[in-house]
Amino acid sequence: MTAAEPGAEDADNQVVIARQAILDENRAVFGYELFDRSTAAHSHTAASDAALLFNALCYAGSEALGSKKIVFINCTHESLAGGHLELVHPEKVVLEVPTLAANATPEQIEQLLPTLQALRTRGFRLAFSQDVLRRAYGSWLPLANFIKLNMLAIKPELIEPLVKYVRANAQATLIAEKVETAEQHERMAALGVKLFQGYWFARPAMVKAQTIRPSQATIIQLINLVRQQASTDEIEDLLKKDPTLSFNLLRFINSSGFGLSCEITSFRHAVMILGLKKLFRWAALLLTTSRKDGTAPAVGQTAVVRGRLMELLAAELLPKEECDNAFVVGVFSMLDSMLNMPMERALESVALPDSVQQALLHNQGVFAPFLELTKACESGDDAAFARCAEALHLSNRQVNWAHLQALAWAESLATEA
Repeated sequence: MTAAEPGAEDADNQVVIARQAILDENRAVFGYELFDRSTAAHSHTAASDAALLFNALCYAGSEALGSKKIVFINCTHESLAGGHLELVHPEKVVLEVPTLAANATPEQIEQLLPTLQALRTRGFRLAFSQDVLRRAYGSWLPLANFIKLNMLAIKPELIEPLVKYVRANAQATLIAEKVETAEQHERMAALGVKLFQGYWFARPAMVKAQTIRPSQATIIQLINLVRQQASTDEIEDLLKKDPTLSFNLLRFINSSGFGLSCEITSFRHAVMILGLKKLFRWAALLLTTSRKDGTAPAVGQTAVVRGRLMELLAAELLPKEECDNAFVVGVFSMLDSMLNMPMERALESVALPDSVQQALLHNQGVFAPFLELTKACESGDDAAFARCAEALHLSNRQVNWAHLQALAWAESLATEA
């Protein structure tokens, strides 16, 4: 993934997120404000809020978005009650909450108070503009963790009184935003403001990520299984059927925004950690950002055959617990084709066991001979097939039978979809 201007090439398969740094007094990055730039129309709606957070977690990756830095996300009032916020660790995100229209009534302002209080109770931090300092928003002010002072919207003579007012009436950290000159920075620093954002420091940088999205039919299957409260085994079976679905799930659950302290490397573990409620939220958001048709069918079909064949071959020689990893090696062995990038780069965005990575990146380790044999089955190279089968002490009959089973299984999945 790279910082780049969004282009037309493969636009349907790209997520483009703008990030602008928020710096401390030492000009170290405190956090990033994120903006969705995946579409030409920069409309700001509850749906776009959910898509931005989902895309940032699932596709753009922790390195591109600031690793352990917090991110600031602009919200609509509708999105503050959205289920997508259940998918992120509250400590990772600051929600920027707008005030209401100038003609809003006191009743309308108070109606939002329980939602804001609930978010704070869940651990989210809230940021407001200087409009929250107006008398009508007195009940919101104690909930503010950050207050942004817009240097282009405040008259210079009002800046010092506003800073003093915040210090006397709120526990919030001040952020001077839209800082465009050295003079503005020096004035705010002299008043004790510690955080800064604006063109004088850094313009928003574009983070572009390549995506692979499952077909809508497969995602709908997953949603139906979750709504039926299917067993972990049934859900794991579906994840095994579609490498793009399982890839997206592992990448999401291991993103920095999810907040886990350890990496999840198996489908079953991912389902158990996420739980049915969050799995439903994730699948629903994945559906809203997916296209009618996902990855090219031939690529996905080949990946599924590889996974199943490796699983069957491993069952002949390896402990049962290793068969899952053999399946993962097979289905993820075509990630470079799916993402149209080198395998090493493709694997940066998903956590996999070292033994799996060794096979995929270096053709080494316990799974490498199985992957080599699987590829020989596809190639029709009799000499390579014989050599690989002999290395594993498997007979032609064992391998051919497993290959036929894998092909039949993959064909049955295509029919079901």
